[in-house]
Amino acid sequence: QVQLVESGGVVVPTGGSLRLSCAASGRTFREYNMAWFRQGPGKGREFVAGISATGRRFVAGSSAPEAAISTEYAESVEGRFTISREDAENTAYLEMNNLKPEDTAAYYCATPATKYGVVRRDERQYEFWGQGTQVNVSS
Repeated sequence: QVQLVESGGVVVPTGGSLRLSCAASGRTFREYNMAWFRQGPGKGREFVAGISATGRRFVAGSSAPEAAISTEYAESVEGRFTISREDAENTAYLEMNNLKPEDTAAYYCATPATKYGVVRRDERQYEFWGQGTQVNVSS
């Protein structure tokens, strides 16, 4: 069965940086999209960032294929947050820089039940969720 475990949430000052981790188990990690959502105080859950499954593409002049990955970001975090994945570690990451008080939220990682496909921003497209990790940005 699929399990997701987030970690890395702490209290950080405004302007600080933080990296969240999401450890996945239960299936072939590289074949599935991953995403981060968050839920701030008194707010609904919102999409933060998503990363596609690891595909393969061939580049002219190269005999070996290279990894092909796409990412999506919410406008509110574009340029400050970076989502990545390390397939060898079955882990997705969310690097957060220049944190603001409005980034305070419980952060959740999620993954869909189907392989590959387009990265979705709708939480209803994700069947598996972690328990969340709390990030507090002090002003």
